[in-house]
Amino acid sequence: MEKKSVFERLSAINVNDRVEKKDNLTYLSWAWAWSEVKKACPDATYKIMETEYDEALGFMCHTNVTIEGETLEMWLPVMDGKNKSMKKHAYTYTTRYGEKEVEAATSFDINKTMMRCLVKNLAMFGLGIYIYAGEDLPESESASAPKAAAPKAATAAKAPAKAAAAPAQPAAPAVGPELIELKKDTDNWTAVVKYVTDNKDKGVEAIGKQLVRKYKISPALKKEIANLIQS
Repeated sequence: MEKKSVFERLSAINVNDRVEKKDNLTYLSWAWAWSEVKKACPDATYKIMETEYDEALGFMCHTNVTIEGETLEMWLPVMDGKNKSMKKHAYTYTTRYGEKEVEAATSFDINKTMMRCLVKNLAMFGLGIYIYAGEDLPESESASAPKAAAPKAATAAKAPAKAAAAPAQPAAPAVGPELIELKKDTDNWTAVVKYVTDNKDKGVEAIGKQLVRKYKISPALKKEIANLIQS
């Protein structure tokens, strides 16, 4: 029998009974995720790379995972519960409800994001990737399972999920609005303009690569950013 690929083996694992929901996001314990990967792929290794920091954009965590000779990378910004970038110092921003504050990032915030980044990295190899796609069951089960079975599995998952992760272990999200939609006349746009202006010498490609790690950028705004770099 032909051996299945890493992606085929990991994407077939049902993670429904190992997730928790919080603020409409689905979280998967990094400890459980890594354990499952090591069971299926004993040679798997990961590296926590250097965390990058930019005064305008904040902290960016970076991991890479190697399984059976293939290495994939992943990035994840350190953000608060409102998807606002956390920086070295606290800052405020204005909303229609008044001013809001973003607290300064702590070592705990950065460590938590590192492990969330690792789970996202593992999803690139297949583990839990169906959650990102909005599916209820892994591909190997979806064809035979009745449609009503998915919500039942998700509901039953709540109790085991709490027991799966030790209190000291940060939970890592398997899904969520990780990219911020960049819009003009917002604090994010002001920060991007400052970043681009201060780093023109890096060139369009390097700046663009950095920005798309955090933002979802429309073609029109990409053109404006390119004009800022070349001006």
